[in-house]
Amino acid sequence: MRGSERQPKMALVRKIYSAMFRRTSTFALTIVVGVLLYERAFDQVTDGLFEYLNKGKLWKHIKHKYESAEE
Repeated sequence: MRGSERQPKMALVRKIYSAMFRRTSTFALTIVVGVLLYERAFDQVTDGLFEYLNKGKLWKHIKHKYESAEE
């Protein structure tokens, strides 16, 4: 890579560094927010995968067969 091709990437890296990683407090906040977002996304993906793999076997899919109309 030439120097002119690296300039936009380095400018982006500098902006990210100065915005998130320069001070310890913002670094810790970035980590906490990142962990919370990752946990939420991971939970959504794994729940969706579990429901997809177990379609027709879960209670919410078959409860209409077992519940009476009187209730």
